[in-house]
Amino acid sequence: MKTPQFVVCLTNEGFAASLEVGKLYRIIPDKAAEKLGGLRVIDEDGEDYLYNSDMFYPLQVPPIVAQTLVSASKQG
Repeated sequence: MKTPQFVVCLTNEGFAASLEVGKLYRIIPDKAAEKLGGLRVIDEDGEDYLYNSDMFYPLQVPPIVAQTLVSASKQG
């Protein structure tokens, strides 16, 4: 299984109800979205939506941290 990937939100302009600046979000790999300059992000609703990739900064997290973040999000 591939290690989950995360980004930090840099701006939520136009999406204040769906994203929080400074918060980590898990991304769902989506090659078609990337070609359009977007990222598929699991947002505050717990659903994955397409957002402009400029709104986020990619983070490299160790696998154990990634798994912990995924587990914690399922408990919430």
